[in-house]
Parts: sequence; C-alpha cells; structure tokens
Amino acid sequence: MPLWLSEDDVRRCLTMPAVIAAMERALAAFSAGHIVQPVRTSFDLRERAFIALMPAYDREQSVLATKTVSVIPENAGRGLATHLANISLVSGETGELLAMMDGRLITEMRTAAVSAISVKYFARRGAAVLAILGSGVQARSHVEALTGFEEVRAWSPNPHHLADFAEETGVRAAVSAEEAVRDADVVVLATNSVTPVLDDEWVRPGAHVISLGAARPTQREIAPELVGRARLVVDSRDAAVVESGDIVQAIAEGRITANDARLELGEVIAGTPGRLTDDEVTVFKSLGLAVEDLAAALLVYKANAGWLR
Repeated sequence: MPLWLSEDDVRRCLTMPAVIAAMERALAAFSAGHIVQPVRTSFDLRERAFIALMPAYDREQSVLATKTVSVIPENAGRGLATHLANISLVSGETGELLAMMDGRLITEMRTAAVSAISVKYFARRGAAVLAILGSGVQARSHVEALTGFEEVRAWSPNPHHLADFAEETGVRAAVSAEEAVRDADVVVLATNSVTPVLDDEWVRPGAHVISLGAARPTQREIAPELVGRARLVVDSRDAAVVESGDIVQAIAEGRITANDARLELGEVIAGTPGRLTDDEVTVFKSLGLAVEDLAAALLVYKANAGWLR
C-alpha cells in the first residue's frame, strides 16, 4: 500500500539541517550525471499563473519522483498558498507507487536549503549583513536557513506584511529596497515580481545575490546590468538558458553568452572553485530542481516507512 502523507506528516520528518545536507548530496549527484532529469514541462493557465511537471529519477536508489507544482498568484486573495505542490514516489524496480505527499512545505524548505549551500560556497569571508527583499513564505524560510549573520534587513512592497515579518523573525524592516540592499553581503530576492526589483548600483563589490523568482523566460527580477557584470552560478545550466528570463533576456541582449551561465552549484560542491576574489559579485539563479524534491521526499518516505536501500 502506498503512503499518503499530509503537510503535517512532512513537517514532522524534516529539519532544516537535514534538508541542507540532503540538498548538497543531491546537487552534486545531479551535476555528476547520476540523476535523470529533464527540464520541467510548464503549462500557462493565464498571465503569471502556470502548472509545471517536474520528474527526476535516482539511478542509485532506483526511485522516481514527480512533482506537480502550481503557481497561482490570485490564491493570495482566497486565503490559499500561491505555490502548491504534490510529489509522488515510484519504485524504479517495480513501477509501484510508493508514496504520495504534499509538496508545498518541501518546496519551501528545499529552496531555502539550496540558498544556504550557495552562501556556503559563494559568500565572501566575514559576510555579516543579509538583505531579504520579500516578506512571504520564502523570506521566512530563508531566515531559518541562512544563519550566522550579524544583521538581517528586509523590505517588502506590502508594509503590513513587512511589519508582521519583522515582528515574527526579528529582522530589521527597511524603508526601501535600496536601504535593505546597500552594503549587504548577501541579498535574497524572495518576491513574486516579474520586473527588476534589484538595481545594479545598490550591490556592493563582493556581494552574493540569490535570485529565487522570475522563473519564466519573459520575466526578470534582476537589473540586466548586474547580470552582465556578475559571475553567474545556476542549479541547472540546461534549465537556466530556457526558463530564467534574467538569463535568457541577457543572452538575447548580448550582455552575456550561454557559456556565462554554465557553472552549476553541484559542480562547485564537487570541487570546482566557488568565489574567486573578495570583490567579485556573484549571482545564484535558483530555479528549483526536481532532484531537490526527490531528495527531500525520500527523507520523508524513509522516516515513515523505514525504507532503506
């Protein structure tokens, strides 16, 4: 009998340190070619609303995960999460359904965990100030995942959400995006904007920028001048040049070439140099990978089924 696991079941099984460790292993395996994963298939429902299918197969563990994720911005007015997901696990040996589980929390946690890994390899020594643009689910999960900073600043276009976020987490609310970003060592873009929210001139030398949104080729959240001058790192080079508007449009404008978006975080984990100098600006474009969902879902499944290989 397959397991049917709710978000509460998932929450009981996952801790951020365990997810971070699982993501580091999963990204290295992906970049080494041990994971079969096509670029996700997306279906536009209407403007800014889409559903995507994200499969990944782990050869070593002989298990397939498929996530169905929906992004519905108008859900915010319905009292529902704007990002919803479910994940199925299927045995690669028998084809049997092993588990079906809620994927919303997994998406939330694994995204922040991967950002923490990028900070490990790309933030400069002594990074002390973290800036977060946004005040929603991903902003909160990144406060949990990105620890050790002396100061955390945040800005959101919604002042009421920003006030609640600051009260709940202890971050300092900034009066503008510029105030939050100026002199920050690490900048996280956790908004749902489809136009740039980060200006090039705000970003100090040596900063590390993490871009979570603008996952469609027509969307952007980073000033193109910043994309042009930064060292880029991606989760998947194949996905980055198809899905990321910040990269796709910068290539079309001649600011960068596809080769500039070839460095994968999994390669850096495996030994390729990360940050090269203290003054270089680095940008991690995090589109989210099915292998990340697979790795987190396996943590949940093993905790519930005692399944070990």
